[in-house]
Amino acid sequence: KVVMMTGDNRKTAEAVAVQVGVDEVYAEVLPEDKAAFIRAEKAAGRTVIMIGDGVNDSPALSEADAGIAISTGAAIAREIADITIASEDLFELVTLRRLSAALMARIHRNYRFIVSFNFSLIVLGVAGILPPTTSALLHNTSTLAISLKS
Repeated sequence: KVVMMTGDNRKTAEAVAVQVGVDEVYAEVLPEDKAAFIRAEKAAGRTVIMIGDGVNDSPALSEADAGIAISTGAAIAREIADITIASEDLFELVTLRRLSAALMARIHRNYRFIVSFNFSLIVLGVAGILPPTTSALLHNTSTLAISLKS
């Protein structure tokens, strides 16, 4: 679920929430209350991503599983955050998500390949089909090839 917590007044917060389609909105929230909310969500077993740009967001950014700061925001928020996006356009988060999903897919694909390939080398070596030097050469070559592909 997407939750918006802001120190702004309720009327402004609700107007923005309707435009962006958040599930829950909390207005006039103090910085320590944002951090407490995140701690409670984590205690309930949820993964929390916090997006913020100001000094008031720093405690919550540090509590979150992943803190995301906007590059034009306060220096302390950028320092504490795990990720800083270069644009004020939050669509960059969608791009970030797509890139991370593609990266994880490549890592898993490469891992499956290298484990399968090395297992095959072991089987061929134990069966006496491949001499140890050829097996070692193929192992090192495959490791180098996967590293370059990554």
